[in-house]
Amino acid sequence: MRNRNKINQLGRTTSHRNALMMNLANALITHKRISTTLAKAKALRGYVEPLITKSKEDTTHSRRMVFRHLQSKDAVAELFRNVAPQVGERPGGYTRIIKTGFRAGDSAEMCIIELVDFNEVYTTEKKAQAGKKTRRSRRGGGGSSKETESTKTASKSEETSAAAAAAEVAEEVVEKAEEVVEKAEDAVEEAVEAAPDAVEDVVEEVTGSTKDESKEESSEDASESEEEEKKD
Repeated sequence: MRNRNKINQLGRTTSHRNALMMNLANALITHKRISTTLAKAKALRGYVEPLITKSKEDTTHSRRMVFRHLQSKDAVAELFRNVAPQVGERPGGYTRIIKTGFRAGDSAEMCIIELVDFNEVYTTEKKAQAGKKTRRSRRGGGGSSKETESTKTASKSEETSAAAAAAEVAEEVVEKAEEVVEKAEDAVEEAVEAAPDAVEDVVEEVTGSTKDESKEESSEDASESEEEEKKD
């Protein structure tokens, strides 16, 4: 008879049951989530959670005590290196059991057991809900609603004032840009009007310089011819 015996023997001997729990604990610590029967998951929860509590104190003694139950250096390293810092602020309840239905062969009730702090879906949803919560009065919540309405109106007025200021700045920028464009157009027109006069001046200078050079060349030729006649 098993009067007052709370241990679920799982139809196995003591040595077989201890080996089963050790293997399941190693798998849970390594993969952070495993699928098994509901009875094994409940037995595993009472086996692995004390080990996680011991891993919060990273000493040689606690590592040796955990290694007695896991018999795996890799699992012990993973537990103390990654799992313990993640669950350091949690006072207990490190695992979660989620029922998944019944097995097709023998209709055994199946479930998923996982480490709570390593489920990204649940943790992100909790963080989002924590950000949305507002503090309400226990006497009816009238003051909180008024405060929220006032804060909403204040935020709306701030948004409208910011939008008006941004519009004014944009108008000033547009006006300055138009002024710059007008000045550039006037400068271009003046340059276009002054271009023919400048071209004529350059042409006159070039033609005058060519005439002077031709005169100098003719005078030099005449002087040379006179000198040759005198010599003759």
